[in-house]
Amino acid sequence: MTTRVAVVGANGTMGHLFTRLIEASDEFEVFARIGSTDPLENMVGADVVVDVTLPAVSQSVVEFAVSKGLKVLVGTSGWSSDRIIGLERLVGAVPTAGVIIIPNFSIGSVLATSFAALAARFYESIEIIEAHKSTKIDSPSGTAVRTAETIGRARAAIGPVIAPHADQRARGQQVASVPIHSLRMQGVVAKQDVIFGGTGETLTLSHETLAETAYEAGILLALDRVRGATGVTVGLDRLIDLAPSA
Repeated sequence: MTTRVAVVGANGTMGHLFTRLIEASDEFEVFARIGSTDPLENMVGADVVVDVTLPAVSQSVVEFAVSKGLKVLVGTSGWSSDRIIGLERLVGAVPTAGVIIIPNFSIGSVLATSFAALAARFYESIEIIEAHKSTKIDSPSGTAVRTAETIGRARAAIGPVIAPHADQRARGQQVASVPIHSLRMQGVVAKQDVIFGGTGETLTLSHETLAETAYEAGILLALDRVRGATGVTVGLDRLIDLAPSA
């Protein structure tokens, strides 16, 4: 028996990618393609809802799906820690609901964020430069926010990073004390550099997405896992085994 998937934001780039992967799979089928003018009620009857809309509407899409007891896979940016806390309370009140939020479906991006958390304990000066295509609405990106928050947690017992002159706009937006600089340019898919500064050296962890095919493995993994999801799970790193082999 195949899993029926409603794709909300089906007319966008990620919506087309999800639809293509679902249609090519033997395990899933497209139950509904929901665009900006279609009623959310069209998702009722699906087993899983995929939200790849816009930050401004994502919350209402997810809350509607949760209210119907559906499993939800979120690929939309803009889910801050405060918003996630509110979602956890909502999901906790609906026994059949489960939500997985993935800021970035690229395996390489997840690994880069994990490496950044490892390095964060050894450097006092850390900044992020992220670049996306000019049509990306939100900044900083969800991936950059996730990376900064992960760095902040890794440094919880140490304290914030050193970020002088943070009051100047050119110094970027601070998330968990980490300055983030966002580029929105033509010719770019996605790129993120996490730069660590130390005594007499710098370390740069760089990840670049060259094509949207980089997201395919992560999308299929997340679709598989969301079918049995409970509560709220954030990050592709929560779905893969990052422990080093013995």
